[in-house]
Amino acid sequence: MTTTTEARIEADENVPMIHIYREFAATPAQLFRAHTDPEVFSRWVGPADIGADIDYWDARDGGSWRYTAGRDDFSTGFRGCFHTVTEGRIVQTFTWEGMPEGVALETLTFEDLGNGRTLLHAQSLCDSFEARDGWLASGMETGVRDGYAAIDRMLEAGEL
Repeated sequence: MTTTTEARIEADENVPMIHIYREFAATPAQLFRAHTDPEVFSRWVGPADIGADIDYWDARDGGSWRYTAGRDDFSTGFRGCFHTVTEGRIVQTFTWEGMPEGVALETLTFEDLGNGRTLLHAQSLCDSFEARDGWLASGMETGVRDGYAAIDRMLEAGEL
């Protein structure tokens, strides 16, 4: 059985950045796949009660992506560009289409801790402190925690 840990979400005091740390019972390659394979990504991203549909997904240097998320009569879009896609690091932009003028630069790293465990560190550099604080106040932690718990379940079921 996998021991789950909670995601640690922190606001950087010096720059408008959000740091997310989460340890998984997974290899870096498994977490990399969770973030680059559109079929896998759509199964875990976001709050548990909201589905995700991939419109396009080209996980390579210079590629782009877009997906919609929603339930019932609610739907919203997210899009971005992949800048760097390597086994241990992904750099991409992230835009919520509800606020298309706001673009975050995200860097995800996958640190092998040994014994089949990996630390995911995600950084989101926002346009301003106000934008960062808006993200933090939006309830984003629910989507982060639900999504990472879904990755845990996929790992336990041998689906990753």
